[in-house]
Amino acid sequence: MSAPDLIRIVSRDSPMALAQVERVRNELAVLHPTTVTEVVPVRTTGDRWMGDLSQVEGKGAFTKEVDAALLAGEADLAVHCVKDIPADRPLPSGTVFAAFLKRDDIRDALVHPGGLSLDRLPDGARIGTSSVRRVAQLAASHPHLECVPFRGNANRRLAKLAAGEVDALLLAVAGLHRIDRPDVVTEILSPEDMCPPIGAGVLALQCREDDMTTIDAVAALNHPGTYREITAERMFLHVLQGHCNSPIAGYATAHRNGDLSLRACVFTPDGKTVLNAHEWAGPLDPATLGTSVAVALLRQGARELIDSISH
Repeated sequence: MSAPDLIRIVSRDSPMALAQVERVRNELAVLHPTTVTEVVPVRTTGDRWMGDLSQVEGKGAFTKEVDAALLAGEADLAVHCVKDIPADRPLPSGTVFAAFLKRDDIRDALVHPGGLSLDRLPDGARIGTSSVRRVAQLAASHPHLECVPFRGNANRRLAKLAAGEVDALLLAVAGLHRIDRPDVVTEILSPEDMCPPIGAGVLALQCREDDMTTIDAVAALNHPGTYREITAERMFLHVLQGHCNSPIAGYATAHRNGDLSLRACVFTPDGKTVLNAHEWAGPLDPATLGTSVAVALLRQGARELIDSISH
């Protein structure tokens, strides 16, 4: 099937989201030099709302308007950060994932104007983050630090840091690279020290399920290893049925020998309880691995822990 003459790409209108769209446009230009791509930026509820996400549908606040534009036929392809796509419910009816791009860095970075590492920050240092995942892990590992609710895109957060509203930030390494600001990174935290969110570092391409022309045009952008990792991670999150206030973290790794592993954690918000599971797929397919790890955590009490957190 020949590639379409035009592909309209819908995305959030933040600087990082638009940079992500440019990556997709560049990769499509290599695949289909004669196809024209057009950007359809939208402002999402999550970008407008600076309060608690649980008050505006949680993570779905970052995808609802993008999904609506795709389903309305105003665009042909949506670009999402996988970590922003809810996994406790299916994709909007009539849409499918067409590809997962090769995964970027999954780690978090500390940004401190004075160049201090996380372990050297003084008692009471204010860390800007609204991620319940980061807050819980910092409470467990660095209880002497204070987490300050901090919303907004990465550029806005960096501006607030420069204005002295907090002493340091935790941001995704991949995101800082996407906005060309790796220069601000003070320390990169290992996944063992700061377990990443499900879907970290991965861009998903979503299409209408009946638009086979666009689906076929972008299918070659799919990275097989990333596809296996994300399939395991999203099945894990789906089985757990966590909500936006649930501190859940985890990442799968597709190894060169073909093996797949998945490490995952569930925390109480204060970090005092941490449930861990780490399994290797062996003969298991990715979805079965995700289910197995979720069940291992449920056996440890993850359901009761998640349900005890208000949302």
